[in-house]
Amino acid sequence: MLEWLRQYCLSLPHATECIQWGESLVFKVAGKCFAIAALEPRQYILSLKCNPDTFAEWLERPGVAPAPYLARAKWIALENDNGLTHAELKALVRESYDLVYAKLPKRVKAELN
Repeated sequence: MLEWLRQYCLSLPHATECIQWGESLVFKVAGKCFAIAALEPRQYILSLKCNPDTFAEWLERPGVAPAPYLARAKWIALENDNGLTHAELKALVRESYDLVYAKLPKRVKAELN
């Protein structure tokens, strides 16, 4: 999953990657995180920003939990990718990217474009 995730995230406009916190592959747009993937085995394999309107619904699904340290900002964490279809996972990543991009200041968006 990690290689697919990496390719998809980096295909999004202006997306970058870096390794942070020792063992996390972090994807960003304009320096703001939109996806955090575990490089080493951990409790959660992926954390993503979620639409506030669907946050509670996602938490009802098996294998989905509030993301440590980020739940108050409506981030979810996936224990594995077994409970999600490929389309759902792709949609979640894109939604996370779109939510983060939408919050960027107009000046930053203008610089990116």
